[in-house]
Amino acid sequence: MRVKDVTEPKLYTFLPPAGQRNGSSVVICPGGGYRILAIDHEGYAVARWFNKRGITAFVLKYRLPNDEAMDEKAIVPLLDAQQAIRLVRQNVQEWGLDPSKIGIMGFSAGGHLASTVGTHFREPVGSIADTTSVRPDFMILGYPVVSMLETTTHGGSRKALLGSDPPIDLVRRFSNELQVTPATPPTFIVHSTDDQAVPVENSIRLYQSLVDHGVPAEMHLYESGGHGYGMAESDETLSSWMDRLSDWLKGRDIW
Repeated sequence: MRVKDVTEPKLYTFLPPAGQRNGSSVVICPGGGYRILAIDHEGYAVARWFNKRGITAFVLKYRLPNDEAMDEKAIVPLLDAQQAIRLVRQNVQEWGLDPSKIGIMGFSAGGHLASTVGTHFREPVGSIADTTSVRPDFMILGYPVVSMLETTTHGGSRKALLGSDPPIDLVRRFSNELQVTPATPPTFIVHSTDDQAVPVENSIRLYQSLVDHGVPAEMHLYESGGHGYGMAESDETLSSWMDRLSDWLKGRDIW
């Protein structure tokens, strides 16, 4: 399933049975090059996986950059993602959640959005006056676009978000490997070396930046797998990344 031309954001809630909720939660950002959203296998299916482990999940259908409909298209997806974190944190009592265990997850361009949320929380975008923290407590990134630098980025995502010839200050602002600080949340990353869409250097550079800043980080690189595989349920080897994610979640007391 793919969706496009998203001009109204929506946050879909996936709740485990009340007696099985462990208090942890995650907002999931599907990928699609900031042009579409692969909302099924990088959204709904992943949310159900979390539910089976007692983790509440939210799938974000974020607005896609549009020159005709938006004055500042580069910040619109971030505005939606920050608002999603804000809404979850504001409603922890209603959903039985721990306000210190709210994560962000993203695939491909959704990984860029998720890593932007995880590195730009000190200065929330938009005009919302609410002071609720928009910092996620952990990040999970699947074959993410991280950098907007021309030598590393995914060209389609960069053009859709920033335009054909963006100024260098905007490029650096949204190159998230350059925005890591010691306050960036603990991060789990998976990528494939043979990814022909989003170079694996995106993940490597982010991982190195996290380590350099003392941020707990774990990265798993697979020799093959390509791009856009989601949970890779049909590939016995590649699907093991979900086992590694399970171990990481348990190690951080999220699951």
